[in-house]
Amino acid sequence: MSSLPCSSADGRAATGVAGLDHVLHGGFPAHKLYLVQGVPGTGKTTLAMHFLMEGVRQGEPVLYVSLSETREEIEMVAASHGWDVSGVALFEMTAAEEKLRSEAETSFFYPSEVELNRTIETLLAEVERLNPARVVFDSLSELRLLAETALRYRRQVLHLKQHFAGKRTTVLLLDDFSGDQSDQHVQSIAHGVITLERSNPDYGAARRKVAVEKLRGSPFSEGQHDFVLRRGGMTVFSRLTAGSQSEGVAPERVTSGNASMDALLGGGLDRGTSTMLMGPPGTGKSTLSAGFAIAAAKRDEKSLMLLFDEHASTLHRRAKQLGLNLEEHCASGHVTVRSIDPAAISPGEITDFIVRAVKQDNVRLVVIDSLNGYLNSMPEARLLTLQLHELLSFLASHGVITILILSQQGMMGQMHSAVDLSYLADSLVMSRYFESRGAVKLALSVMKKRSGDHERTIRDFWFGQGGLEMGEPLVKLHGVLSGMPTFLTPPPSNVVP
Repeated sequence: MSSLPCSSADGRAATGVAGLDHVLHGGFPAHKLYLVQGVPGTGKTTLAMHFLMEGVRQGEPVLYVSLSETREEIEMVAASHGWDVSGVALFEMTAAEEKLRSEAETSFFYPSEVELNRTIETLLAEVERLNPARVVFDSLSELRLLAETALRYRRQVLHLKQHFAGKRTTVLLLDDFSGDQSDQHVQSIAHGVITLERSNPDYGAARRKVAVEKLRGSPFSEGQHDFVLRRGGMTVFSRLTAGSQSEGVAPERVTSGNASMDALLGGGLDRGTSTMLMGPPGTGKSTLSAGFAIAAAKRDEKSLMLLFDEHASTLHRRAKQLGLNLEEHCASGHVTVRSIDPAAISPGEITDFIVRAVKQDNVRLVVIDSLNGYLNSMPEARLLTLQLHELLSFLASHGVITILILSQQGMMGQMHSAVDLSYLADSLVMSRYFESRGAVKLALSVMKKRSGDHERTIRDFWFGQGGLEMGEPLVKLHGVLSGMPTFLTPPPSNVVP
């Protein structure tokens, strides 16, 4: 989601991280001290540099206090992101260590007893000289080592907080969890705490999450939010909370572009509803969804198709063989087809992409093909249910028609799914293989439709030149959904086509 740009003049200090300001409801409350914690490699320094460069962009003096890394190392990291950090004042503790060490050699005291106090005095003298609006201390682990005891460490952090109290300075303290559990009480000293996490799945890219543990006296979005580190810096995908974004939509039924399909659906699909196409592989679910996207394009509406199981070129090639002009509508911008690698993208990023497509590009139809691939991007199946519920609620509130494709296991007879999500959809369309007179055919039926009535027959269908073609109701067959029907002679008189 887009960040909310704010400045210290607004009472907030924007972080400069896309999405994080949205989580913080505008940024850090200004002129306070904050703790940013996480193990090495989670992106603490990247977040801090974003924060300082945002201050430079707003014309504020900023200071980066490096207690472990050299200027060359910091500039190398900045260059890897394509950043110009010339406006960021940098204080290297390593450059001041020689002076402190030479002074300690003439002292009658053990250096560790005076080194911490002199280090803090040197840092604060630099702060007084520059009078910055934003300061980053990277990292607390160096102060912890100098303090040697948890009590001295806490007192020095309190000293830092008291020094900045009353000043118009927003301070970030970075911590890499190098201490033991006893010094986590520093979290109580800070006005707010941000935790960055990194996990390595069995396969695929590392997953990163950010959580705001506390933000005193200020609202924020709770829970964990996915984020990525790429060239250009950090991007946070704030967790979707559909209930707070409800807009409401007027009821309207739209056509699928196929008269037989519309008859089966009771006239078409309703805006703000979700439809699940369920069936074994190869029964035309993706092709059916492409037909809905083409129909939307003919109404001058935009569609988004997310493909988890095949490449976009494969869908285009199959559509072309059936005489469907999907490629033409993609070229005009009415249809966007994007292949998704679930091993390389987080579910939060997928949701963010869909939300931006709806809000910024006015997309009116979203196809997720398939939920099986979407499931692979989730650490647990129950999280898929929760995230899909939020996503479908958001799309419904914006009047978007959603088509979900679920591929079932098995070819004939009893079908199985990796996860049961049929209850989330407003409409359920089921496709099946069945055997008839030595041939394998396809059957289609609508199992439910919450927003209205629908045809309750089972029809055979096929794809010819021009797309979907459908036969008459299979009134002479019994047991079609089992895959091995039997013929009835004559057909029951109470069957309603």
